Amino acid sequence: MLAGRRILLVIGGGIAAYKSLELIRLLKKAGAGVVPVLTAGGAEFVTPLTASALAGETAHTLLFDLTREAEMGHIELSRSADLVVVAPATADLIGKIAGGLADDLASTLLLATDKRVLLAPAMNVRMWLHPSVQRNVAALAADGVLTVGPNHGDMACGEFGPGRMAEPAEIVAAVAAALAPPTPGPLAGRHVIVTSGPTHEPIDPVRYIANRSSGRQGSAIASALVRRGARVTFVTGPAEAPRPEGATIVEIETAREMLEAVDAALPADAAVFAAAVADWYVEGAGASKLKKDGTGTPPGLVLRENPDILRTIATRSEGRPGLVVGFAAETDDVVANATAKRLRKGADWIVANDVRPSTGIMGGTENAAILVTAEGAEPWPRMSKDATADALADRIARALT
Repeated sequence: MLAGRRILLVIGGGIAAYKSLELIRLLKKAGAGVVPVLTAGGAEFVTPLTASALAGETAHTLLFDLTREAEMGHIELSRSADLVVVAPATADLIGKIAGGLADDLASTLLLATDKRVLLAPAMNVRMWLHPSVQRNVAALAADGVLTVGPNHGDMACGEFGPGRMAEPAEIVAAVAAALAPPTPGPLAGRHVIVTSGPTHEPIDPVRYIANRSSGRQGSAIASALVRRGARVTFVTGPAEAPRPEGATIVEIETAREMLEAVDAALPADAAVFAAAVADWYVEGAGASKLKKDGTGTPPGLVLRENPDILRTIATRSEGRPGLVVGFAAETDDVVANATAKRLRKGADWIVANDVRPSTGIMGGTENAAILVTAEGAEPWPRMSKDATADALADRIARALT
């Protein structure tokens, strides 16, 4: 599958570095040559000797290696590979790449390379969800840097959530996809932003305001756009749906973080706002768990209005995507409310859904959408969310070509 391909593997300083040894084995099994580069932190978790023995190549650690640098070793390393893979990609490494910093061998070759870069992020869930990390990830996506993962799951620190490094087999599949000849598609060369899932607005460290969105429709739309050749930035709240393969994943929790992530991902040819964003957030969310005081009186929560992400992006005079698609989850007067929303928000299209409990659409596997445009309302038959995504992706492709 990867016969004759040369992979430069940067191993960052995180506990997930142990998976990088299995990654080396799988890449070699697939026919690739692997040259390991370990950061100082990476060498604390796995030894250069072990990485070198598995790869059958010298493992590199030092920028100031007199012998290598007499031959401009970091330039040679950075450009002799077909792909540069960073696994695990720590918050520190991601920040260095995004900021153009180069203070060790790994960050220097990442700055000097003229090849594509694939990141496999791995870090504590709070680190991954920190706005600065998400801004960096979105900025790198705009620069064409690829990502695989992170996955949801248990952390070495005992927490649970997004931040686990993708499994080695997943990374190998992403490497193969990155090195595959480009597949012509109607959206080749186009960048599309897709928002998905719910947002969680904290009340305290334990409780939050949310909704029933599963994220399935947004994930299906992103996958359909990737299949048509688009470069997709997928900005998602804490959703249960699998993340779309081939898209750049930006995980957020709150509506304000979602707007920041969308801003960071611009410019784009189109933006599809499929997320079910909470209308309100709790002002002054508690740093400690709120307790009952025994009086029977619930705590007073002060709600403030969240930013209107769709309207903020759709009404921009500069940097507005060429096509802005919003979603409207309605329970009454679906077409009338969606039509009014399109005008009020400044969107080009609205995909309207009847989400009355009897329909089973909110959180379900099917959709019955109505596409509302300047030309009128176009009802679509009830079908799977994957089929709905394909129909929308085809319409987007026609509009952009």
